[in-house]
Amino acid sequence: MLATSPTYTITWEKLPDDFVLPDDPVDNINQPALAAALTEGLQLAGKLPETALTPTNYGICATINGKLAIKAPDWAYIHPITVSREEVFRSYTPHLQGNIPALVLEFLSDTDGGEYSVKETYPPGKFFFYEQVLKVPNYGIFDLKTGILELYRFGDNQRYRLESANEQGWFWIPEMQLFLGVWEGNRQNRQGYWLRWWDEQGNLLLWGAERVEEERQRADQERQRAEKLIAQLRAAGIEPVE
Repeated sequence: MLATSPTYTITWEKLPDDFVLPDDPVDNINQPALAAALTEGLQLAGKLPETALTPTNYGICATINGKLAIKAPDWAYIHPITVSREEVFRSYTPHLQGNIPALVLEFLSDTDGGEYSVKETYPPGKFFFYEQVLKVPNYGIFDLKTGILELYRFGDNQRYRLESANEQGWFWIPEMQLFLGVWEGNRQNRQGYWLRWWDEQGNLLLWGAERVEEERQRADQERQRAEKLIAQLRAAGIEPVE
């Protein structure tokens, strides 16, 4: 498959088996935890289909004018993939192996700010690659330190536009039928800003530890209600039957 523009031709080809993928270090120790939290929220809420892929620092490929270009976003949501998961264990090529990502997220780097690069010449910048090569419908750039999330939406003019959040500070992702927003709190001994999901009714998609705590609180409430009822019965001279 291919696409053309005035300056480049894009083809969708499988990564050669002998291709050596770059092994770039993660910019921030918190990035893997942020990515894992995004996937966990979807999975526990039943919002992660079997044919969905949520790669982290994992190569997404396109061939531009005969040269292979690979970007590894900090997190992405792809649905569906149309091949077995064994076929995408090293990299993923949109159109050849499934849909383009519905959402790509980059966590702001402390180094070169490459998340905003619109460099068109090879190798292309990230912003240009997601916008003009992959045409990802939603591109988010998240600053872990300030908690600011910028969400760019691919528009009818074939360009990204910066979206405005709703009153709650969330962004609607139509391809996922979910809101994405910033939440501040503690998870796995990290106090800070996190990216979270909310459903269409505004319900937060809980993590596993939150679900356990919610169930514990529910059990405590049931126990307290039962103890109160027993006390009321005894006050009325009625001994409850065990």
